[in-house]
This record gives sequence, C-alpha cells and structure tokens, in this order.
Amino acid sequence: MTAQRDILCIGSVLWDVIGRSSAHMRQGSDVPGRITRLPGGVALNIAMTLARFGMRPVLLSAVGRDAEGEDLVTACAGLGLGVDHLYRSADLPTDRYMAVEGANGLIAAIADAHSLEAAGEKILAPLRDGTLGRDDAPYDGRIVVDGNLTWALLEEIAKSHAFALADLRVAPASPGKAERLLPFLNHGRGTLYLNLEEAGILCQTEFSGSAEAADALIARGARRVLVTDGARATTEATYDQPPLSATPPEVMVTRVTGAGDTFMAAHIAAEARGAARGDALGRALQAAASYVSGVTPL
Repeated sequence: MTAQRDILCIGSVLWDVIGRSSAHMRQGSDVPGRITRLPGGVALNIAMTLARFGMRPVLLSAVGRDAEGEDLVTACAGLGLGVDHLYRSADLPTDRYMAVEGANGLIAAIADAHSLEAAGEKILAPLRDGTLGRDDAPYDGRIVVDGNLTWALLEEIAKSHAFALADLRVAPASPGKAERLLPFLNHGRGTLYLNLEEAGILCQTEFSGSAEAADALIARGARRVLVTDGARATTEATYDQPPLSATPPEVMVTRVTGAGDTFMAAHIAAEARGAARGDALGRALQAAASYVSGVTPL
C-alpha cells in the first residue's frame, strides 16, 4: 500500500445501466429516451467521489473476466482508482444494476450483485495474505464498507481481528439492506453513515429527528454514527463524546440520488486532512448541498 493510495473501498463495483425518459411513465409505458452505461455500485460511487476530493481509493470487490469486466476495470483505472486487488473470476459475470427513470422519478430498478455475494470472503484475501495486511499485522488505515456485502461477510468484518485496527466507515446500500449493518452495532466497531429511515430500520422504530436517532444507535452499541435527515439537522454521535448537530445550507434541490455518497466522502476526506469534528461535519454538509443543487463539489 503506498502513501498515495490511502483508503480501501469494499463492496459493489458494477455497471449502472440506466434508461431515462422526459415523459411521465407508469407500468407498461413504452416511450423514447436514452440508455446509458456508467461505472456504479455503492463502493465504487464512494470511491469515485473520494478521488474527486483528492484521495486515492483502492477497490476490493468481485469483477468478472468477461468483456464487461475488462471494460469496467479499465474505466476504474482511468478514474485514478486502484484495481490491482480486485477479485477477478472467470466463472462469475460482472454485476449490473438496471433502472428506468421517467419525469416522475424512478419507475423500477433491479440490482444484480450475485457475483459479489458468490465471491464472499475471497474479496478480502489481500487483507489476510500479507498484501495489505494479515491477522498478526492488521491493516490500520481507512476502509469504506458497503451494505451490498452479505450478512455473513459484514459480520466477519465487524468482528475479525484483521479489521481491529482499521478506521471502518460503513454505508448501507439502501434502506432495504440497512439491517445488514446490525453486526457493527453488536460488535461496537466502525462509523455508520445513515439517513433517518435507515436508522429507524436498524432500531426497529421511527425517530422524530437525527439527534434522537443518533442517541438510540449509540445506546444500541454503535461506536460512532452520522445520521442525516434531508434538509433538517444532521447529527454526529460518538460513544465517548457529546453529540454534535448541524443544519445543511438551504439550496434549490435538483437531484437527490448520490447525495449520501457525497456527504460520506466529503466527511472522510475532511477528517483525513485533520479537520476537527465540527469542521468536518460542516464541510460534508456543504459538499452535499452543492451536489443536490447541481454543482459537483470539489
């Protein structure tokens, strides 16, 4: 691991195939539009955003040796991401995500991450075989983990000695997969980045705001959490420090998808540069606000 490549991103690395139309759509609609293919997946999206903030991410995931996989690896390398430690299998196809979006929002989506799930702990081999770390000399840098990994693999990361010294930053893949992050509550490891809905799913209740949610997550065993709530206050809470809340800047919202990844990446990058808690939270909120307003934050 070089000094420049300073963060690992573990999770989904795939192709996003998105069909978009300017027409309002419903079930059975057949309309003209555009179809694009872009690098995607939670871990890859966060890695690409971290790279924009000046960090050098390394990807740990499963990518097939098919033509789509070769194209994806080439694209990731071209974005400045480390691809040398990807698990490449000739037997597993490259994962894909397919969505249809109309003027009235997301119509339907299917996430095919079966190869990532099938590869399982093989994607973690560099952290155990001495390439990046091993059990008797654990990796001690920053690691992003996304909730597309299986429950068993997330449980392993949450309790394994191979991750005992790492600065773990954990993101759910979606509200539907938020429960997969329970091992990080049970083992008191890592920093969790959640929205209010995901926090409620983890605690099996509903919260009135981010401060209430953050307090509940710490009480449930979380070591550190950041809970966002759209345009309302975001709260950061740590097991051994008072909670800290801040409200995002008011902006005209032009997009929402990707705001969470931007917030998380900006917060990690700010702390990597030595920013204090309040400053890091403020920079992350500003970056997310810029993003949803249509400006790509740097």
